[in-house]
Amino acid sequence: MQDGSLIPRFGRARRDPSLAVLEGFHAVKHALRFGAQFELLLTRDPAQLAQLSAALAPELGEQLAAMARTVTPELFAQLAPMPPSTGVIALAQRPSVEVAAVLGDAAPAPVVVLEDPRDLGNMGACVRVAAAADAAAVLTTGGHDPWHPDALRGGAGLHFALPVARLHGLGDLGGPGATAGSRRTLLALDPDGEPLDPAALDPRAILAFGTERDGISDELLALADARVSIPMRRGVSSLNLATSVAAVLFAWRLHPAAQAHPAHLA
Repeated sequence: MQDGSLIPRFGRARRDPSLAVLEGFHAVKHALRFGAQFELLLTRDPAQLAQLSAALAPELGEQLAAMARTVTPELFAQLAPMPPSTGVIALAQRPSVEVAAVLGDAAPAPVVVLEDPRDLGNMGACVRVAAAADAAAVLTTGGHDPWHPDALRGGAGLHFALPVARLHGLGDLGGPGATAGSRRTLLALDPDGEPLDPAALDPRAILAFGTERDGISDELLALADARVSIPMRRGVSSLNLATSVAAVLFAWRLHPAAQAHPAHLA
């Protein structure tokens, strides 16, 4: 491949629903740890890549060195709107996600649903939190692609650690692949809901979060089995979306009942 073809290739990849553009060392590191299939890995400075690998992912050092192709700093600066300061960028294949299979999975871990999230970086931060808490999946509605490069940057490449997909519509939450015995409880996070009780939280619940400004839609509230709220100090009207997701997931994860099923946690 000629170096001149890399610029349009990365430009096309940002719009390709089969590819993920990974910007920065952390995104590349996490994607590689969780089994991403790479098509291309570029660095503007192999010495910097070796230093980052030694400090942050020593188990991946040899693999990253073998995969990486060096390009000039001038070319690297043209491969992304905001070239990552760590000097690493990559293309990987997006994994396919079967939403029905995700919803039908009997493992005791919740599914996070983000209804029409507006900020791509915040969307990625939700994925990062969900991966850290070992949630079952992150599903989104609305016009934004949860695999957009800006969301991948916000998620530090942890989209590869759990299923992440966009729903065609709220009807998908009915779980056509789920049996009656494996149906998930749908809990809507709503300021008017009952205060969250981690002890009573169904470990397989669908946890639905709305936007900071508008909250959850009436349509989704009508589908919910219950509404729950995050207890907050009087006068505080809302939390950042990723903060809300973190508060609920770790209230669940840190409860003794959840720790009895540690899944992938160390």
